[in-house]
Amino acid sequence: MPPRRLIACLAAILLFTLGATFARADDLPRRVVTGLDATGKAVVLFDTRIEPKSAVPGRNAAVDLWTTHKAPAGLSAEDLAGKGTGGLWPPDGGTVLRIVDVPPGNADLLAKLPADSLMKVLGDHAPKRGRPPQVASMHRTRTVDYAVILSGAIDMMLDDTTLHFKPGDVIVQQAVNHAWINRGTEPCRILFVLLDSDAP
Repeated sequence: MPPRRLIACLAAILLFTLGATFARADDLPRRVVTGLDATGKAVVLFDTRIEPKSAVPGRNAAVDLWTTHKAPAGLSAEDLAGKGTGGLWPPDGGTVLRIVDVPPGNADLLAKLPADSLMKVLGDHAPKRGRPPQVASMHRTRTVDYAVILSGAIDMMLDDTTLHFKPGDVIVQQAVNHAWINRGTEPCRILFVLLDSDAP
């Protein structure tokens, strides 16, 4: 595939894998971080709505709300939103708290792209154990992911199974092939906690 076309494909994959749109300011996730002041009193360190990061210029995608870099996690008065690897996975030994909006209709675009597109982006971070991906957004990372469906609905495709999820459903993903496909008419918002893990 020519480099220019590959870049366009990868940008499209990231757009449809990572997110959709946060339409208004009050749609932005509110994040409150607590800590201790110099006297040991519990206080609010940060109370903000965080702008989503863009996978493609001009288009909102996902927002990382907090990152840790080791286990056990350190406590910080510094704002650790977005202080991760800059990729789809957490720092080695760390975690990422992330909200993602998956737009409706992403299945049509993904069907037109090479099935191994996202896996190529992940490179060495993808565990070696696993079958070849079936669709462009199918991927696996060296993580345990806790996912909670906040709004909308989504299908999660595994190697030979597809499951449907609605608000309140919880998924524990353990370094396996998976793809998120929104066949509905509205974005699906998912809260993720990504934890660095051993390779399967």
